[in-house]
Amino acid sequence: MIHLPHTDALCALAKPYCLDSVPDGLFDQAMTEISLFHCQHTPGYERWLHANGLDAMALESMDDWSRLPPIFANYFKRHLVYGPTGEGALELTSSGTSGQKSRMRYDSRSMAAAQGMVGHIFRHYGWDTPDIPCNYLLLSYEPKAAITLGTAYTDQFLCSYAPINRVAYGLRLTATGHTFDLFGVVRALQEFAAEGLPVRILGFPAFLAHALQHMEDTAVADLKLPAGSLVFLGGGWKTEAAQEIPLSQLYERINRQLGVEPDRCRDGYGAVEHAVPYIQCAHQHFHVPVYSKVFVRNPADFTIQPYGRRGLLEFVSPYISSSPAQAVVMSDLATLHPGASCGCGLATDWFELHGRAGTSASRSCAMAASELIGGA
Repeated sequence: MIHLPHTDALCALAKPYCLDSVPDGLFDQAMTEISLFHCQHTPGYERWLHANGLDAMALESMDDWSRLPPIFANYFKRHLVYGPTGEGALELTSSGTSGQKSRMRYDSRSMAAAQGMVGHIFRHYGWDTPDIPCNYLLLSYEPKAAITLGTAYTDQFLCSYAPINRVAYGLRLTATGHTFDLFGVVRALQEFAAEGLPVRILGFPAFLAHALQHMEDTAVADLKLPAGSLVFLGGGWKTEAAQEIPLSQLYERINRQLGVEPDRCRDGYGAVEHAVPYIQCAHQHFHVPVYSKVFVRNPADFTIQPYGRRGLLEFVSPYISSSPAQAVVMSDLATLHPGASCGCGLATDWFELHGRAGTSASRSCAMAASELIGGA
């Protein structure tokens, strides 16, 4: 049995954006706890700390977690890194149809912590409706057997916040792989609009944008999805940057063509290497929940950037016990802003994304999936 009381207490906080609800010192205690756990149990982690000038004694008094040496997310594309609790644990991967894959192990407590955080955020926004059945359009991969792809696993889990009436998939499983079912997506939207139940659209925004453009190009009548419908996107856009639609423009099209209010359209940022959820507020900003901290690092010298300066995005959170991924630098460029500058009422910092800093060898799941649009 893993005993991480400070970590579990942090992840259990029910108010995801209320800084005043976090007991003094709890985040530092949880980070010390999980980092010492990996020092003691995860092969190679203590050596990694020593190589960066730290030891267990330093962890016990640390309160600036930008000093903890992070691991690049791309490292997990080349190495499967886990401790004893990762033995036989759920393994999820990042990439879709091609490219390098990150492989991450999630033991039951780490997955429960991550899913619990999602639950707190969904309840904060009023999206946890266990008594209201919904139809689901999942713009992600139709699963076969066990689900190991991170995005597909997430979308399946997100269906637990409202009972499923029926599900339609945007990426259908065929004998040769997955294919984007454009006509099936449009047909599902038309059928769902007529059935009267709220609709939840989850998955890659590129596929929804493509379907809406097709509907407009072929003079398909605008629809009115039932009240209570929710569009919750995530995973990024297609590879061709010129085709990308700004989210504000996409939300306007969703409102016009599907009748879903912009306030019920949100984007989420996440990664298989870091499972803490970052979900847009009503002002379309990714606020940092109390379960983590975000730093932005200068790509040239790795120093911490101040508010308003772009750099590499780093996440720090103690939630994961199966892999030493409590401090991870992503391949995304971002800018961090103080919470008060948003105006939505949430107090926590927020970040804006500027795209990937990596090369074509660092392909995201969305990049691989988006190539299927060309075959529609």
